[in-house]
Amino acid sequence: MSSPSPVKSLLLVSDLMLLATAIVWGTSYGVVKSALLVYSVLGLLALRFGITFLILLPALRQLRHSNWRDVRGVLGMSVLLLAIFLAETFGILLTRAANAAFLISLCVVLTPLAEWAMLKRRPSRIEWLAVALSLLGAALLTGDGELVFNRGDALILLAALLRAIQVCVAKRVMQGSALPALSVTALQAGVVTLGSVLVMLVFAPQQWQAIPAWSGNQSFWAYVAYLVLACTLFAFFAQNYAIKRSSPTRVALLMGSEPAFGALFASLWLGERIPALGWLGGGLIVVASLLATVRWQFRKTATLQVNEARP
Repeated sequence: MSSPSPVKSLLLVSDLMLLATAIVWGTSYGVVKSALLVYSVLGLLALRFGITFLILLPALRQLRHSNWRDVRGVLGMSVLLLAIFLAETFGILLTRAANAAFLISLCVVLTPLAEWAMLKRRPSRIEWLAVALSLLGAALLTGDGELVFNRGDALILLAALLRAIQVCVAKRVMQGSALPALSVTALQAGVVTLGSVLVMLVFAPQQWQAIPAWSGNQSFWAYVAYLVLACTLFAFFAQNYAIKRSSPTRVALLMGSEPAFGALFASLWLGERIPALGWLGGGLIVVASLLATVRWQFRKTATLQVNEARP
């Protein structure tokens, strides 16, 4: 019995890392909402990414020997990431969690289109099937007949569009780049921190508030620690690691299980009741994410069988 090839092993590792990222990002909606009861949107973003930047500061030393073109590309990615988090976090504040989960999942639908337009890779039929299943699952998961479009929904929809563009930009920048994933994450965290502070000072000075004290706010600091360690340090490293080894559509589909894990977290931790159709929708999203993985394995297996059958 032959052992798996190094390429297949790397693909499996990157897939598992992306699924783990989907789990922690799925839980982040409830955590962010809880933290925003104590602190402002821009303050929370600056705190979350500022702590991340300080932790990863030593990783920036590796950029001294990097190509300036690669660094400039990561800076562009980081500005786009800042826009995503501004739209997404303000959107979470202004709309219901159900609306946010449905609309952000549209990133899965938009990414194949963005990849087709920007990277000239036409999605396969399996990918389109996974996209359709993911969209149907998100509708069943969050649809309750009361989806009313508001300003928060518009911001979440903008974040979904920017996510789709960002993963394609990241693929273009990271492909062939020798930049370490940790250095990229450190640079992204620094840009989001600086951007949040500048936006706060110029456009929303009322959000410049004193950092909550530890006494009486232990839960808030636990939320911040989770957002920093799981939702930022691990998740961004995992995404930057995986984007080199996968297509943007595949990454988006694997990350498309995020709303399903978010619903499970809301049910277990926040006590939200999810109807049977909601659980069915979550299952469809997970199936769509698994399809992204099975497609690759099937295609590689089929290619090997054809090659072996040739004289």
